[in-house]
Amino acid sequence: MNSTTQKHRPRNLGSPKMRWGSDVVAAVARKLDLKYIALVPGASYRGFHDSLVNYLGNENPQMVTCLHEEHSVSIADGYAKATDEPMAVALHSNVGLMHATMTIFNAWCDRTPMVIFGATGPVDAHKRRPWIDWIHTAKDQGAIIRHYTKWDDQPASPQAAVESVLRANQMARTAPFGPVYVCLDVGLQEEALTEEVLIPDASRYAPADPPCASPAAVKRARALLKKARFPVILMGRVSRSKADWERRVQLAEALNAPVLTSSNDPSSFPTTHPLHLAPPGLRPSKQATALVSKADVILSFDWLDLAGFLRGCLGASQTQSPADKTIIHCSMDTYRTNGWSMDHQALPAVDVPVAACPDTFVEQLLEGFGRKRPAAAGLKNITHWTRTPTGKARPRQGVPMTLMDMALTVREFARDKPVTFARLPIGWPGEGAEFSGPLSFMGNDGGGGVGSGPGHAVGAALALKGKGRLVVGVLGDGDYLMGCNALWTATHMDLPLLVVIADNRSYYNDEMHQERVAVMRKRPVQNRWIGQRLDDPPVDLIAMGRAQGFDGEAPVSTSEDLAAALERGAKVVGKGGRYVINALVEPGYAETGVDQRAAMDKKD
Repeated sequence: MNSTTQKHRPRNLGSPKMRWGSDVVAAVARKLDLKYIALVPGASYRGFHDSLVNYLGNENPQMVTCLHEEHSVSIADGYAKATDEPMAVALHSNVGLMHATMTIFNAWCDRTPMVIFGATGPVDAHKRRPWIDWIHTAKDQGAIIRHYTKWDDQPASPQAAVESVLRANQMARTAPFGPVYVCLDVGLQEEALTEEVLIPDASRYAPADPPCASPAAVKRARALLKKARFPVILMGRVSRSKADWERRVQLAEALNAPVLTSSNDPSSFPTTHPLHLAPPGLRPSKQATALVSKADVILSFDWLDLAGFLRGCLGASQTQSPADKTIIHCSMDTYRTNGWSMDHQALPAVDVPVAACPDTFVEQLLEGFGRKRPAAAGLKNITHWTRTPTGKARPRQGVPMTLMDMALTVREFARDKPVTFARLPIGWPGEGAEFSGPLSFMGNDGGGGVGSGPGHAVGAALALKGKGRLVVGVLGDGDYLMGCNALWTATHMDLPLLVVIADNRSYYNDEMHQERVAVMRKRPVQNRWIGQRLDDPPVDLIAMGRAQGFDGEAPVSTSEDLAAALERGAKVVGKGGRYVINALVEPGYAETGVDQRAAMDKKD
């Protein structure tokens, strides 16, 4: 038992027996090894809360108390990103669920597993307290999030709850992963058991192994790759497993194929590897475009928005004239798309569709490559992106550092350290990314909402506590401002964490949107800042962090001062503390070879 668990251990429990409906739900949660449950307390699940404390002893799962329901889900999302395992969440009736909807959508788009327990005022209207129970009861509460969860249920008895929770866990952990929702009626929770309820061996309700590719698909893909003149690998959404990471490297080396990775997804391939020939990016850089243009065969492992990415590289239309390349695309997205959310992106034209787990497909392909392919013609003449002139931050006097300067300073700080970047802000240049392992970077928010970054950082810190890694959340100022009080939970749970804010004192992404509109309409672009800036007065971001229990210091505005602040912060975090740095940056996005203005799609 760790010190944090001991601090929150209830007293005078004796030997509690299973006596209430909510005890049954709690017992199943323990059988499923759900180690933590993030929550904001609420009367609608007071029975379940009591069972977690006075029946289970607040251990396995242990409560992670939060200040907002959005943060509860974001923390669970960040935890799942780092572990590929679900964390539990409890939400208070319809009002808590409505608070959490944005971050549930993030988890849906992130393809992260999560088991969410909700609650409703008594289904039996005769048992509702006046006023409050009526406004906290919904006829079909799961309908609020049914479009962006894998499954939901509202069991009507303790016996039904056993099956419901077992199924929810199974579905959350079955690829492609996603959040599930079990709504607990107050009546079910608070009624005494009238007969024994048996909790079965949870291992018999485990998820199936991830699906593999058909022999025919593997054979065809191997044949195409062996004949390929210039194959290119797009490494997208894959696992956090070290063994899977190593197999991806082996496959790329066997094929002698350039690899591209996305800055939106967790790290999937070593970015400094000789075959990783372009900075990580969500949208095509000049280097990525050049590689894709040369390719005759493209091997995609669940690449996010494959059709849109190829259109950006090659200028092809969405479906009428797709990319003139042979494409092998491994993805399981077709198993979980629906007609409400468009997160499935544009429909890619694919020559070998593979509905399998990407890492399983990697392993299958590896079996057919006994010797290394010769390097593709022209591959030796490509300079690795880490050797380009953009190598280190430039000294600047009198003005804040650029985002590129900040990124290169952070890159230098993290080099040769076991750093996990829980988040990086929008506009962060790929040149700042040196990822050496599957825990180097946890990806960004899949749903494009603002305010999830602090919660993601706390969730990653929870997952990696005691693992010897320095967890760093680099956040945009808008993201930090909307989710800052999620950091209180890190202090409450005694989680080491370093937060660095890229502070341009603006909703700068929307400044670019307003500039584009002004240009299109032939109106003055110099007015783009109105309604966007956050500097009249400037918000004291450090004071906000200190209010959550973090140490901090005065804002820094040069790369030299940032480098020193990072080292000071790392020392505090290395001793188990928490530290926040406010890095003032010049408004703008780094020049990375992509049309950033055309790429804007959410606030920073």
